[in-house]
Amino acid sequence: MSRLRRTALAGLALVALASGLALSGPAAPASAMTTPIPEGVGRAAGADQGWTGTKTFTREFVKSDGSVTTFTNPLTAAPYKMTVNVDHTQNLRGRERVDVSWSGAQQSAGRAADPYGANGMNQEYPVVVLQCRGQGDDVTPETCWTSSIGQRSLVGVSQSSAVWREDEYASDDDKALVGGMTPMPSTEDCPGIDQSGLLATHLTPFISAKGKVYSACDAAHMPPEASTESAFPPAEIAAFSDADGKGSVQFEVRTDVENESLGCNQKTDCSIVVVPISGISCDQASAPRDQDLTPVEKACRKTGQFLPGSSNLLGAPDAAVSPVYWWSESNWRNRFEVPITFGPPPDVCDILDSRAPTGFYGSELLSQAALQWSPAYCLNKKRFKFQLNQMPDDAGWQLMTSGGGAAALVSSEHPAGADPVGYAPTAATGFAIGYTIDKPGNTGEYGRLRLNPRLLAKLLTLSYTGSTFGAQHPGMADNPWAIMADPEFQKLNPGLSTSGIEAGAALLSLSNSSDIIDQLTAYIATDKDAMDFINGKPDPWGMKVNPSYKKLSLPRAEWPLLDDFVPTGSTVCQLANPQVYLNNLAAPVSTLRKVSDALLDGWPNVQTRCDTDISTDPPTFKLGRIDRQPYGSRFLLGVVSLGDAARYGLRTAALETKPGHYVGATDRSLAAALKLGTQKKKYGPLVIDQDKVRKSTTAYPGTMVVYTAARLQNLEQEDADKVAQFIRVSTTEGQEQGSGNGELPGGFLPITAKGVTAPYYASAQEVATAVEAQKEPTAKPTGGSTTPPGGGSDGSVTPPPAVPSDTVPSASASPSAVPSAPPAATPMPATQAVGSDLAGGLLPALILIGAVGCAATALIRVGAPFLRGRR
Repeated sequence: MSRLRRTALAGLALVALASGLALSGPAAPASAMTTPIPEGVGRAAGADQGWTGTKTFTREFVKSDGSVTTFTNPLTAAPYKMTVNVDHTQNLRGRERVDVSWSGAQQSAGRAADPYGANGMNQEYPVVVLQCRGQGDDVTPETCWTSSIGQRSLVGVSQSSAVWREDEYASDDDKALVGGMTPMPSTEDCPGIDQSGLLATHLTPFISAKGKVYSACDAAHMPPEASTESAFPPAEIAAFSDADGKGSVQFEVRTDVENESLGCNQKTDCSIVVVPISGISCDQASAPRDQDLTPVEKACRKTGQFLPGSSNLLGAPDAAVSPVYWWSESNWRNRFEVPITFGPPPDVCDILDSRAPTGFYGSELLSQAALQWSPAYCLNKKRFKFQLNQMPDDAGWQLMTSGGGAAALVSSEHPAGADPVGYAPTAATGFAIGYTIDKPGNTGEYGRLRLNPRLLAKLLTLSYTGSTFGAQHPGMADNPWAIMADPEFQKLNPGLSTSGIEAGAALLSLSNSSDIIDQLTAYIATDKDAMDFINGKPDPWGMKVNPSYKKLSLPRAEWPLLDDFVPTGSTVCQLANPQVYLNNLAAPVSTLRKVSDALLDGWPNVQTRCDTDISTDPPTFKLGRIDRQPYGSRFLLGVVSLGDAARYGLRTAALETKPGHYVGATDRSLAAALKLGTQKKKYGPLVIDQDKVRKSTTAYPGTMVVYTAARLQNLEQEDADKVAQFIRVSTTEGQEQGSGNGELPGGFLPITAKGVTAPYYASAQEVATAVEAQKEPTAKPTGGSTTPPGGGSDGSVTPPPAVPSDTVPSASASPSAVPSAPPAATPMPATQAVGSDLAGGLLPALILIGAVGCAATALIRVGAPFLRGRR
């Protein structure tokens, strides 16, 4: 009986979590940091529960007399004993990356330049990692996602190459000359299938979440997400095992938002499936001597043509040991099935709570926390319906001070309005310089990037030329094309490619005003070498600042596009589209999430690709986004939040503090920076001075605090009560680490009543009381801690008893490995934070305020180059 028939008889049901996996041991806590990256090692978010499993297996050849030749692991001369570990499996979100690692596998050979999707098929002895719908017995190759036909089906193959028909463990249906699914498509439906008995075909169809069967016989019979124009690159991977049989990948999971056909979501059981390719076990031979075997029997018994650790520069590997047959029973029977669960859909609060939301406006730094916090409000009828509306900090501040919003979420002090405002520390997190960089020679991703303020200044001021177009710029002819060609960068990061490309000429950053940009430029402003460069002094290798940015004052909350040089075009497209070339390299975006997506996809936002429309007369040309970078030669830098970096497993750079000291984002380095914070006035923010951070060898320069800022007078009492409730809930139960409903995800340091964060916790409780009271403060500024108030009514939370000081890392503490066990989570774990679009319940007047602000910003940005040219 074929797998499809077995699946059909099962009714294509999506059942509950399987009772247990035989090979799986007890679920082990994952070793996950609160914040993601110790010097660039990617770390995924919210790791509550890991998974580990071990299997023993061999490859067999059955001789003509029925005896068996067993092939074992060449490293141990014993059966393969492979162990797989997954760092976290619970409450996953779309595009989240989990770390999958293994040991005890066969050494890989003939490594492909790109191991993802169809590109990874030409390898020997890889480890295939896929996402599949179902758990336990409901996981079949038909429910596992692949993005190409060649990964699923073999159509019109010569019988001498039909290796799968020799599989010792295959069913009769799978061994048929034309088989794999029942019933088989007709030749009218799939013309490529040969029914004459000359050519072999095997189909491994895909069954969608709605039960639709895609035969995968050709491109017309694949699910829509498998299109070559798909919005997302392939996630399935044929990964490489090193000389010791070890390997690891950061595997990206997809929900039904990204892949509707696969259909994974909170209510649908899904798995990560790891298939070690050790080679097909071959059925009984037809002759006693190898030289007398049939061609297909010989093909089945091949053991590889590439040396372990080598790259595939020649072409096709031995099919019997390639991932083309991941679905064959010899390989499939050795699979590891890792059950995973997903959080709820982004609109869970809108679905389950009909109340109008109360919007808090501002910082995107809080987006990953808000994703998990929101359901803790909307699913508790004693609380209000909280909604984060992401927008520039200044815009959120203006809405709050003008009465358009209950509270703003900001990370610095802003000019006060008519009413006094209190700043309640709500989340300790920050920004980072994320990167995707491949090492030369197909040797994997680079993981220890170091940057100093002058290099960041060079990127932001568009002082790299990008190409011969930028090299025409007056005063920049001798500058490197990109940062990888800069001797200063090479000295800090040796061994990388030095060939300059456009994507290495700029830092992908924000197009709007942000406290993040203010902090980043404050970091640059503290460095004498960086400011000397901006003020016109060449670096030691002779590189000069882009004249358009010379003597630019820092810090600033919005980075301007000041360049106005239009190079002379050398192509028809450039001549037809004269544009400011360097601005097209910078191409800033409106949200940090867009930067994270670019890093995940290896897809720079550089706008220099020329598209031609030949339907017009004469043909028209326009510039657009360049193509995704090929795996193995990716190089992309961008500003990201630590929350996003943790969720999506992004690598981040270590930043220079004292000369020669580079600090990455860890619990310890965030705590060291927070320890430097000082409060100048009561209810005000605790300011982290970048000059003090730069003098430290342990404080991370990108550390930031997100404050809930609200008026202390003239705020409607109903809104005041909501703001006070939010502050108290978010700084108590909201600081419990985990990936569940109401918990604190990766990328954040918990704010607690003891230890380094005690002043922040005390200030938050003090502000909550003042907001609730709606009285003008009369006490003199103290800058110190106060005793936290008790719990409020309507669901507000009483602060917990004093926590031992060792629960919060001190400035010298080691990074936390495993979060302390959180309280049981409410079943509905998360909702999507709202983006920059304003909430549906916002009054028309607020829409007008936001629109006017955005229009003014856009006008200033667009007009700046022209105004500059008129001076």
